[in-house]
Amino acid sequence: MTIQITIIKIEGYGPWTLKLGSDREAQLQIFQAKLYCDLQKMFSKRDAIIYFNRFDELIAITNGLSLEDHLSIEREINDLHKDLNISMSIGTGTTPLDANIAAYHSRKNNSLLNKSRLIYVNDQVHSLYNNSNELSSGMFAQIIHLDIDNSNKVSNILSPYEITTRIMKIFSSLIELFIEQKSMAFFLGGDNFMVISNTVTKDKVSLIISKIYESQNIKLNCGIGVARTGRKAVQAATEALDTIRNLRDQGKIQHIFEIKWM
Repeated sequence: MTIQITIIKIEGYGPWTLKLGSDREAQLQIFQAKLYCDLQKMFSKRDAIIYFNRFDELIAITNGLSLEDHLSIEREINDLHKDLNISMSIGTGTTPLDANIAAYHSRKNNSLLNKSRLIYVNDQVHSLYNNSNELSSGMFAQIIHLDIDNSNKVSNILSPYEITTRIMKIFSSLIELFIEQKSMAFFLGGDNFMVISNTVTKDKVSLIISKIYESQNIKLNCGIGVARTGRKAVQAATEALDTIRNLRDQGKIQHIFEIKWM
């Protein structure tokens, strides 16, 4: 079972920003928000999902997206943002981190799909699709969607910025704990986090959220979703998290719930 990761990067971003002058910050924030919006629409309509890594770089779960799909997205985004070059590096692996590293090496080794397009792939990706647009039956994605249990208690005590400092401490801990599992954690805003986690068991998740509670005195709820594609796995994980909330309203306390759509 494998997962496919695509790293999307703005090429020459630093030099381009300097051309905007010193009064550029608002322009950059507007542009970055629009670029993310455009890319999320393009990937999600193909059953993929994308996350911020840095504001000039994003990471997508692209199970089932062919090389032609990537080319199509590149053409669409270049038509919308003609003054920037967007590159994509594609990698596969048994864990999200392995797939991310494979994508990184595709770029590092300059393994371009063709000389006219900034899409980097390796032989493994080529052989996986074998010139076919069909979704590989060996692919799946596991997503862990976490939020703070009863976060209103925290917000009633702390100011918004104080809450943010707590959230960032939790996020930092989640990154460290999940990278040990070769998984990648992302902050979604509010009190929500998502982890691309393909090989993490429920027992391991339980241990991780117990460590967060021990160090931060914060309880986390955790919905786990498993599906063939990134977007469907996220949907399953969020439905699992909603189930935890519904159970809580019925007086049934459960901090981890898993839904599989395979």
